[in-house]
Amino acid sequence: MEFSASQIAQLLEGEVVGNEEAIVSNLSKIEEGQSGTLSFLANPAYSEYIYTTQASIVILNRDFKLEKSIPDTLTLIRVDDAYSCFAKLLDLYNQIKYDRKGVDKRAIVSETATLGTDVYVGAGAVVEDGAVIGDGAKIYPQAYIGSNVKIGTKTLIHPSARILADCEVGDDCVIHSGVVIGGDGFGFAPNSDNNYQKVAQIGNVIIEDHVEIGANTTIDRATLGHTIVRKGVKIDNLIQIAHNVEIGENTVIAAQTGIAGSTKIGKNCMIGGQVGIVGHITIADGTMIAAQSGIQSSITEKSIVQGSPAFSAGDYKKSYVGFRRLPNIMKELGDLKKAISALKRESEL
Repeated sequence: MEFSASQIAQLLEGEVVGNEEAIVSNLSKIEEGQSGTLSFLANPAYSEYIYTTQASIVILNRDFKLEKSIPDTLTLIRVDDAYSCFAKLLDLYNQIKYDRKGVDKRAIVSETATLGTDVYVGAGAVVEDGAVIGDGAKIYPQAYIGSNVKIGTKTLIHPSARILADCEVGDDCVIHSGVVIGGDGFGFAPNSDNNYQKVAQIGNVIIEDHVEIGANTTIDRATLGHTIVRKGVKIDNLIQIAHNVEIGENTVIAAQTGIAGSTKIGKNCMIGGQVGIVGHITIADGTMIAAQSGIQSSITEKSIVQGSPAFSAGDYKKSYVGFRRLPNIMKELGDLKKAISALKRESEL
């Protein structure tokens, strides 16, 4: 799809400097710009590329001052905030890219499933009995929607994602490839035969609105009740969320984090990559956990923690300075012991 500079400027409430009829049909980084592409300049570190880029249109801030001439083929669109405006265009580009409708003849959709208006179900996708798919939702090829699952409006389920029976996904969510929502929680009870009896997991998972879940992440169904991901949560790739966990609104979690069962994480938390969190604890609203930390007890007040076991990030950094100097400190202690021993011998003479 093609857009002119004037159309883009109108959408972004920007000002065209150059050819209003300049046409673009793709996006590019400013340093790799080619004819027919649209780019942007927001980071001053990339300012030099505005004078050499081959992009046809570049979005930049109104207050950016040109220090020399730009290519004759380049049209500028000046806006209040180039980064946010380009993000808006990327979102529009994604909407156009994923705007599919209809049920592919190779999909399997139960007669008892309910599909809203403008729904897309791709080839090889399966929608089981009693499932409800909201208006404008997109179920991409080979995705699986289990029995009695509810998918909200405008939610996007990428290829090979799995939403298992009785789970719920809200409006405007994005579920990436390989995600499994509603697999059994890790519930086993030891018995007299010195092995483990599986405990049936009969709860479900509830994903609220505006949640994004990265590729190959798993969210287990509750033993009883619900595993809950509140609205606005952003979850990276390769994350394990165990049964009966609750994650508060607008919390973000980076890759390879594992959260054990029945832990309650507050809202507006930031959790770094490869963090491990034990079960049956609570994490206070607004807590920030540094990458590779181990959380072994509840955090009752908003704080920044680091380490394994984790404690105050400031104290951790001070301690780490000491840890790195430990060989020198041990040598100094050894030298002091020798010096004290020598003084003792002299005093005995």
